[in-house]
Amino acid sequence: MTQTFIIGKDAALEDSIAHFQQKLAELGFNIEEVSWLNPVPHVWSVHIRDRDCPQCFTNGKGASKKAALASALGEYFERLSTNYFFADFYLGQQIAHGDFVHYPNERWFPITDDDVLPAEMLDPYLREFYDPHQQLVASDLIDLQSGHAERGICALPFCRQSDQQTVYIPMNIIGNLYVSNGMSAGNNANEARVQALAEIFERYVKNRIIADAVSLPLIPDSVLQRYPHVVEAISRLEDEGFPIFAYDASLGGVYPVICVVLFNPANSGCFASFGAHPDFGVALERTVTELLQGRSLKDLDVFSCPSFDYGEVADHTNLETHFIDSSGLICWDMFKQDADYPFVDWSFSGSTSDEFTALMNIFQHEQAEVYIADYQHLDVYACRIIVPGMSEIYPVEDLLLANNNMAAELRATLLQLPDSQWQADEYLALLEQLDDEGLDDFTRVHELLGIAPGKDNAWYSLRVGELKSMLALAGHDLEEALTWVEWSLEFNASTFSAERSNYYRCLKTLLELALQPEREPTQYYSAFVRMYGQQTVEAASAAISAEAPFYGLFAVDENLQQLTAHQALLAAYQKLQRAKRRG
Repeated sequence: MTQTFIIGKDAALEDSIAHFQQKLAELGFNIEEVSWLNPVPHVWSVHIRDRDCPQCFTNGKGASKKAALASALGEYFERLSTNYFFADFYLGQQIAHGDFVHYPNERWFPITDDDVLPAEMLDPYLREFYDPHQQLVASDLIDLQSGHAERGICALPFCRQSDQQTVYIPMNIIGNLYVSNGMSAGNNANEARVQALAEIFERYVKNRIIADAVSLPLIPDSVLQRYPHVVEAISRLEDEGFPIFAYDASLGGVYPVICVVLFNPANSGCFASFGAHPDFGVALERTVTELLQGRSLKDLDVFSCPSFDYGEVADHTNLETHFIDSSGLICWDMFKQDADYPFVDWSFSGSTSDEFTALMNIFQHEQAEVYIADYQHLDVYACRIIVPGMSEIYPVEDLLLANNNMAAELRATLLQLPDSQWQADEYLALLEQLDDEGLDDFTRVHELLGIAPGKDNAWYSLRVGELKSMLALAGHDLEEALTWVEWSLEFNASTFSAERSNYYRCLKTLLELALQPEREPTQYYSAFVRMYGQQTVEAASAAISAEAPFYGLFAVDENLQQLTAHQALLAAYQKLQRAKRRG
């Protein structure tokens, strides 16, 4: 069989693919290749997923079909090994009370009556970084996945690289601040660690360049010509009408980062892709393949025009958008003729061991601590790396302002609302509590609760604002209900089915009528039925009378048995738990 080796990988692509596929099959994951894209020469991407649990999916990219598949499978192991597929979900009572929730080597720190942070958790450096004003309390750090306050804070062991000491970092902090940044899987430890560290540099430098409106130096044509496959891909894009700029984003040779920008003159859109690797050519290739990962040429019209508004570009929300799908704003200053840094023909390349050392030296020069967790329970090496001050995707303040456990205490209550038999004032008290908790009206309730409802029911589209309309109806406060029904029609209708949109239009009309006591409702019944349909009029009437205010919702028990999609996730997680127990 042909053996294909590429720079940066310590095994042939064919061997990596065969190994990954065999291990996934042994673990019980039924992986399918859903879609392939090859929009220009030497740029491939693939979407793979588990047939039994489509929420577990990854995308791979590469300069060849095999490279893209190896990338996708490697990322699949990365996300299985680090539990990332399950990071946004509550795992239910059985796992919360099991012998372990995340890993056998996790450590639980009891929450004391004074709610202070446990002394043996974190280290002084991390404690100062995550809690500079001593505002965090222990209950802030209960993990979303278990929600087990009585058990305490679940923390995972990381190795502090400066002295090889073990430090326990709460899963809550990991899930809230780092998302998927700094995770990787590979043929061996050095290969995976290099990829994870490179990713951290990529996103750190990307944020600096975008937020500070840095003007970058173009890569000279003489340097680009060393990489003919990249030149061919860029030429094809330009032939299709997309001007391309290839930049050295190393900030003077300090970081192993490249930036490639695509312009779309058809709509004045602009897309900046970043990539990193110790080898200049690999970084360049990754940046170009990232540009088109999961996109055909017709998908390049969704990006915004560059802006001169520094504040809007530097806003953290814009930077988060760049992390999610790279569709955020960038500043025109990036393209100034006079660059802020000179071009450097940099190289940090060597063996993967040499590259790991070179990247760690950069962090050491930055006086940044590096914490690494290694995972090998799936017979594929994977790691998660945290570099405080450099690898956060979300700001530390989110631990206080937007913690993913902030609605955990409401989970059981909200999931049982459709079957509740409360007094009117109890529903209104819950409505007031949602306001007091400071929950964003636009947030989807299933995301707050950490559940996977599937896309075929009302739990999927339900937002906090829509829930408020239901609680007001249940509490007989029709004026408040009308306010939130109007909000739902204005801000949430795009996620509604045609049937649900019709219901809310009908509900709005009936509420307006109910708030005009001088009118006789029976006079309008026939017209309403002709407009909205009898079934919808009856449903809206039942909501207004508080007989059935939770339209389309169904009650969910503590084990989430009614949610088929969530059960599929739990079944996938149990496969990992079994592998962890085997060691």
